[in-house]
Amino acid sequence: MRRRDFIKVIAGSTALLPFAVGAQQSERKRQVGILMGLAADDPEAQDRIGVFEDTLHLLGWTEGRNLQIDYRRGAGNTDVTRKYAAELIALAPDVILASGGTVVGPLLQATRSVPIVFTQTPDPVAAGFVASLARPGGNATGFTTSEYGISAKWLELLKEIAPGVTRVAVLRDATIPSGVGQFTSIQSVAPSFGVELSPLDVRDPNEIEQDLTAFARESNRALIVTSSSAFTCHRRAVSIAGRSGLSRRPLLKSQCMTMSSSRRLQS
Repeated sequence: MRRRDFIKVIAGSTALLPFAVGAQQSERKRQVGILMGLAADDPEAQDRIGVFEDTLHLLGWTEGRNLQIDYRRGAGNTDVTRKYAAELIALAPDVILASGGTVVGPLLQATRSVPIVFTQTPDPVAAGFVASLARPGGNATGFTTSEYGISAKWLELLKEIAPGVTRVAVLRDATIPSGVGQFTSIQSVAPSFGVELSPLDVRDPNEIEQDLTAFARESNRALIVTSSSAFTCHRRAVSIAGRSGLSRRPLLKSQCMTMSSSRRLQS
């Protein structure tokens, strides 16, 4: 399967619409590796895989007949993600789907030759994954949700919703490029809105609950949740924020709902 054909499959899955494109088939069974940031039992992960497999089938690719798919799921754990990235590369697949920005870095550290198509990846240029949007170069291409600069708008929206907010906790994953880049963008505009930021660099659900509960004890406080594959932790954090009375940036089912529309890079 050529990378351009594979991108068409991803595009169909992303838009939830099948592409009426015939698959490039041959006698040799093609092998696709998939590395996800979410856990196997995560409903959103299951939905994504279901749409992806259905679209492949519509394009003429059937697992067990002319296609083999190997799944690995990091479940928001950096060490596990690195391990699975190495495992997939060792299988020598024709192409790898990187589902979520947190898994792209480990894959690129493991290979510079196996084609990688990424989805839901904030600012791949600033993250160092591609050279540019027009000409990605290297072995990676795919779909980006936004540039890091859009994160500053989250704080602007938060102040419009809750003008009295004076201190904002920013839940981030400081081990991935988007966690650092998005926080830096928010930090750059915080003084102009009269807001003090409190970065929360925690990933364990219990730590998040403890820190947010303590943070919410005072008035005029709010929460921004940055992009990360630790969605389970983030969903719980948002729930805690709601019970605590914290104002927060809306975290919908898809992070893309709070950003600009997804953009496909040139292949």
